[in-house]
Amino acid sequence: MDHKNEFTSQVGFDATLAKRMLIGAGIALVFIAIFLFGATPKPEWSPYWILRPFIIVPLAGAFGGAFYHFMGIPRSRGGLVKALSILFSFIGYVVIVWLGTVLGFDGTFFD
Repeated sequence: MDHKNEFTSQVGFDATLAKRMLIGAGIALVFIAIFLFGATPKPEWSPYWILRPFIIVPLAGAFGGAFYHFMGIPRSRGGLVKALSILFSFIGYVVIVWLGTVLGFDGTFFD
């Protein structure tokens, strides 16, 4: 008698999730690099102030990529649900990266 494992269809960490997280982090890294290379720091800031945004914002981009990945279940239905899911995924990614940008710049630009 074979016992079927009920947990084989769990949502987990797979190559597609990793790929989408890396793409999300890469987009956020390019965004923050373009923004920071035109910045003029104030003298009272630490000389390493630039590291915080370069760490926090790509992490937020990775979480945004994970959010996009987990919104794939409604995207597979098709029709209007797919269109709304894509729109909601994009808005969710932008909001997550925006919050990461605010958190990364807290104490410097947004003080």
